[in-house]
Amino acid sequence: MKVKILVVDDELSMREFMSILLEREGYDVQTAASAEAALCLIETGLVDLVLSDVNMPGLTGIELLARIKERSPDTAVLMITAFSSAEHAVEAMKLGAYDYICKPFRNDELLQLIVNALEKQGLQRENIQLRRGAVEQDSFCGIIGKNLHMRQLFDLILKVAASQSSVLVLGESGTGKELVARSIHTCSPRKNKPFIAVNCGAIPENLIESELFGHKKGSFTGAIGDRPGLFELAEGGTLFLDEIGELPLLMQTKLLRVIQEREFKRVGDSVTRKADIRIVSASNRNLESQVTMGAFREDLFYRLNVIQLVLPPLRERIEDIPLLIEYFCRKYRPVDQVNATVVTPGAIKLLMNYHFPGNIRELENCIERSLIMNSGCIAEENLPYQIREKKCSGITADCDIPDNGMMLEPLLEELEKKFLLKALEKTGGAKKKAGQLLGMSFRTFRYRLAKYGLDTGEE
Repeated sequence: MKVKILVVDDELSMREFMSILLEREGYDVQTAASAEAALCLIETGLVDLVLSDVNMPGLTGIELLARIKERSPDTAVLMITAFSSAEHAVEAMKLGAYDYICKPFRNDELLQLIVNALEKQGLQRENIQLRRGAVEQDSFCGIIGKNLHMRQLFDLILKVAASQSSVLVLGESGTGKELVARSIHTCSPRKNKPFIAVNCGAIPENLIESELFGHKKGSFTGAIGDRPGLFELAEGGTLFLDEIGELPLLMQTKLLRVIQEREFKRVGDSVTRKADIRIVSASNRNLESQVTMGAFREDLFYRLNVIQLVLPPLRERIEDIPLLIEYFCRKYRPVDQVNATVVTPGAIKLLMNYHFPGNIRELENCIERSLIMNSGCIAEENLPYQIREKKCSGITADCDIPDNGMMLEPLLEELEKKFLLKALEKTGGAKKKAGQLLGMSFRTFRYRLAKYGLDTGEE
């Protein structure tokens, strides 16, 4: 099939000249007298390459370029202008233009640029096909799985990666949310730019703003020099905000403004900086419930939750456990071990019958420990006690519902209060350690205490 090229220029003579030149080279050429008309043509059919003037009435060529990259990221775009402007060139390249050429230009120079742009586009499409082929196998961008839910997830990642929309990844701890975020970045047009990951629950509350947005020298005690934040370090790429539900409400407000305005300021600085990044966030909590409780801003939730991806727990994809065992055996096999690791059928059966509250991270730790302790053989007797006995660290209880019904919410609240107080008792009142016992961050633990009027304000 002929390559389709769209020429966008408000001058009729230039459109006619370009049509004759390109049709002689065997291209299928369409023309548009404005950016608005060009967008209509792009909506109605596939265009391989766009040649656009920069200076046009109405939408400019730069604005057209931005719209094209939003709607069709794979379309190659070459910008043409009568004015040699370094500022326009930099802006065009940042927005995803393949190149920039100034009038008057040599015909052979323009034709070579088109050939180069189409070759690069062909390689990108070939890479997409290769990645799609990987989905048919048992792994995708480092994520292992043949479970139907996982294969559907791989397809979704490919679809959402091409867009610029915010993505929220949900799943229990240890299910591989960061791997999903990295795969979105790897398959996106931003793949050659930075991928920056940060755990929102691991940063002290008084340092979060500085960590995300940077700070100016002298803006607070210890700020001994200017320092860029993660938003600057991720410029042009992807910022992964893990455990987004741990952000304090004040920082949620500031993050919302940055997402809305696409700009920010360093702490203590008056300079406004642009934020050209894609945000992927993740949580192992029910953010909608946190919104209901007032612990998470509703407007921020909807900004982050444009596209939602849900990772199933390992207990719901047990057919993937043998694949994961094989992968981790290869990963952790001792360097001096020539033969492949032996995993007995009995060990595999036990592992597949275990429910893994810690998900893939727990399985990985189990395999690594077994290989270190047992010289290349994983048998039933080598597995941890809780797996051999099919036990976990969770708490189970028999329950029944009275014939006349019951009020569940007060019962759950009373149970939660008991566990909060029991955790404090076990740790001698140390809230951070008590939170860790219950799988909570310090901030979340204090929020739960305050909810029931149990927070004394002491650390």
